[in-house]
Amino acid sequence: MITVNEVTKSYGSRTLFDKVSVKFTPGNRYGLTGPNGAGKSTFMKILTGEIEPTNRGTVSRPRKTGVLSQDQFAFDAERIIDTVLMGNDTLWQALKERNEICNGTEFTDEMMHRLGELESTVADENGYMAEIEAAEILRGIGIEDARHTDLMASLPTDHKFRVLLAQAVFGGPEALLLDEPTNHMDLESIHWLEEYLISYEGTLIVISHDRHFLNAVCTHIADIDYDTIITYPGNYDDMVEHKMQARTSVEAENRDKAKKIAQLQEFVSRFAAGQRSSQVQSRRKEIERLTPTDLKKSNIQRPYIRFDQERASGREVCIVKGLTKSFGEKPLFENLDLEIMRGDKIAIIGGNGVGKTTLLRCLIGELEPDAGTVRWGTGATWGYYSQDFGDQIPKDTTSVEYLMRFEPKGDHQVVRGLMGRMLFGGEDGVKPTKALSGGEQSRLLMARLMLEKHSVLIFDEPTNHLDLESVSALGEGISQFAGTVFVVTHDRDLISLMATRVLSFTPEGLIDFLGTYEDYLTNHPLPEVQRTQRW
Repeated sequence: MITVNEVTKSYGSRTLFDKVSVKFTPGNRYGLTGPNGAGKSTFMKILTGEIEPTNRGTVSRPRKTGVLSQDQFAFDAERIIDTVLMGNDTLWQALKERNEICNGTEFTDEMMHRLGELESTVADENGYMAEIEAAEILRGIGIEDARHTDLMASLPTDHKFRVLLAQAVFGGPEALLLDEPTNHMDLESIHWLEEYLISYEGTLIVISHDRHFLNAVCTHIADIDYDTIITYPGNYDDMVEHKMQARTSVEAENRDKAKKIAQLQEFVSRFAAGQRSSQVQSRRKEIERLTPTDLKKSNIQRPYIRFDQERASGREVCIVKGLTKSFGEKPLFENLDLEIMRGDKIAIIGGNGVGKTTLLRCLIGELEPDAGTVRWGTGATWGYYSQDFGDQIPKDTTSVEYLMRFEPKGDHQVVRGLMGRMLFGGEDGVKPTKALSGGEQSRLLMARLMLEKHSVLIFDEPTNHLDLESVSALGEGISQFAGTVFVVTHDRDLISLMATRVLSFTPEGLIDFLGTYEDYLTNHPLPEVQRTQRW
């Protein structure tokens, strides 16, 4: 069990949460939710002990608590199996010190005594079976035995995160704390992770911007809002429904109270100076009793994303003939033929490193293909949202000044109105671009695309920095766009919301499927998750 008692965290004058007391019990899987900036990662770091609360609040957690490392490069110089063993720090430190002593050439009585202590620690931590257990876990996540002694640097990004998750679960932790575990994972890897976490019997607390993932995994939601953390039973969609019902109920109750107070106030005004003083006093007391329930402002905000076209493209948007591209000796796609039609909403899916981004860059001319041609149709202009967008926004300006560059009529009111819809209200509009968070940068680039009004929109991993409400708003904006859209993403909710066509990179080649993502899965189901008995 993880217990939080009277914890407050503030930064300057801003309070993220105030005197929070909450218990996370074994056997339950909690999704920690809230919009960008609500304090999810901060609260998780308080739970792990990485940072301290502002006040004297306390956190108690099991001695064996697994934490997912956020730095996939931190262990590049370590062997894969050693990286897993590091998940039990007590055992790992004892093994390291024991090996250092044993590798020496001389042994003192003090050293021998220390060896005895270390052997006791290793035994207590089941260290004699540690490598066998770690190897079993690695096989369960799809890393064959021959790779276990390779360096972490030799693994692709998604497999590094699998190993870091294996590190977190190694040694049978009683609690798991996972901050954005699906980042950098492809759809098959996310499917694998869901299956594992559903079978986990300890206390799980997870942060994710993937709505589908939270709905599949969570038994409870711990939502940061109203300066506190409220726990709801059920998954993310259940929480949203409960939250809306509770607020709607209070609002309706307040409206009824306001009507009653108005009636009572009218009586008091009419007869305050008359002969009905006892009745007036009675109604005054009733007015005090009917004070409306104070409704704090929720921190949940949803941008309004709508894309328009300056003018529509022709019926044929993009014709691809014989497109071929390799990375070194590795072919990414060969002799690819595509006919992209006006109105197509194309989700491009597949594992990491298979060529999804490369395909987009070939389409827009950023990369030269090895062979083949790309021809854009009449009236087709495109806007590109890059996965690595850090350099797209200059650091020497403000948000409003940046967007004014893309407003064709120079209308300041148009830009300000758009910024308000994209959650840049008040002083946020003049915030220096160098101070923007990842989510704010993402929304600023969406606003730019809304101003540019292209007939084709191309997105590469647009959900990486967006919260759940923004992802939902983006999906609706794309689905209602009259033009053509390409989206590379691992977010299944976004794919389900917008896709009318799926381009899937598979080991058997590229599949061009005309239909929704659900129809695609019916015809091409994901492979069964590989498991071991322990996993």
